[in-house]
Amino acid sequence: MIKMGKGQELYKKAKKIIPGGTMLLSKRPEMFLPEQWPSYFSKAKGCSVWDLEGNELIDMSIMGIGTNTLGYGNDKVDAAVMETIRKGNMSTLNCPEEVYLAEKLIEINPWADMVRFARSGGEANAIAIRIARAASGKDNVAICGYHGWHDWYLSANHNDGDELSGHLLPGLNAKGVPKNLKNSVYPFNYNNYEELLFIVENNDIGVIKMEVVRNFGPEDNFLHKVRELATRKNIVLIFDECTSGFRETYGGIHQKFGVNPDLAMFGKTLGNGYGITAVVGKQSVMEAAQKTFISSTFWTERIGPAAALATLQEMKSIKSWEIITSIGNKMRDEWNKLADSYNLKIITSGLPAISTYSFNSENNLKYKTLITQEMLKKGFLASTNFYACTEHKQNYIDSYFTALDEVYNLISKCEFNDLKIDDLLDGPVCHSGFKRLN
Repeated sequence: MIKMGKGQELYKKAKKIIPGGTMLLSKRPEMFLPEQWPSYFSKAKGCSVWDLEGNELIDMSIMGIGTNTLGYGNDKVDAAVMETIRKGNMSTLNCPEEVYLAEKLIEINPWADMVRFARSGGEANAIAIRIARAASGKDNVAICGYHGWHDWYLSANHNDGDELSGHLLPGLNAKGVPKNLKNSVYPFNYNNYEELLFIVENNDIGVIKMEVVRNFGPEDNFLHKVRELATRKNIVLIFDECTSGFRETYGGIHQKFGVNPDLAMFGKTLGNGYGITAVVGKQSVMEAAQKTFISSTFWTERIGPAAALATLQEMKSIKSWEIITSIGNKMRDEWNKLADSYNLKIITSGLPAISTYSFNSENNLKYKTLITQEMLKKGFLASTNFYACTEHKQNYIDSYFTALDEVYNLISKCEFNDLKIDDLLDGPVCHSGFKRLN
């Protein structure tokens, strides 16, 4: 059995000196396996991660929260970054790579004319909202999906309570967000055009911002209706592709549906683990950036654009989006076959390349915890989420399902009362959302 001494000891220290323990909610050990998760890595390559104890673990979970579709430490991307470091990452002058990257993103998105860069998805979302509000001349925004941590977005929870609960943020307390932002952001549900229409007709909306796809796709020409509504009402339409971009197409997933936005953001996959995000848009909207103030020192560093250029080249060369979609579909098929073989009911969701599933059981979270616990003992970072990368070769998938079969056998015995799930867990149950850490 793998010992977790160093990682857990360091995390205990972290919780005392870092609010929340980590910089990213999705990386909190409590979201996986409280008191047992390795917590920290010493190195990563391909789809392997080494913990502080030197144990090699195969990452069959979230691959850096979906950032590394080419695998960890891709040789070509890292070579471009190392060359950048050798030549110098920062200076008083600007890096030419930002111009080359802007040209490339416009080539990939021929409906667009201009680009602004940042280094995180939250920043890109905030930039897009600022530009769109400046362009529309209106403050109110209709949203659908997850769009980061900034005040403009979280203010939705000041309206009538837990309004973001349907957008991946159940139970979020919006303390610290000015209450005078109340009723400036209005969530609507995906595929519910009538709900969006009511919001637009009654709240002087200047911006519609949405994820193109999250857990399921559009029905009844939903995206086309949204586009038509935005055009008719002179509303700026923004597609948040920070998560979905470059996972099913070479660019935004909106390409699949033949609907173009006025602005789009790209994030996670763009630099294969290096910090770079982009806001891409039509000149008529993007020029509004000149009417406001959007500026930050480290948006001008060189590593991000250099990594993105190399990543784009490698993705195009191997058609990475096709590879990871195929792997994701394979994983979903095997999950369902395994569940059927043990008479378990699971529900899969998400894009194929970023798939997740849950058990149709009151013990869902306990089963999720058991999977993480037992798979860790077998040398896997695994949960009920799987983010595919091109390095997830068949031998890893085969080994994963051989190991998972044994865990499903235990879960089946628990479901049919031959075993008690509480007797199988070595520690606390994983968290499902926002919790205060003691």
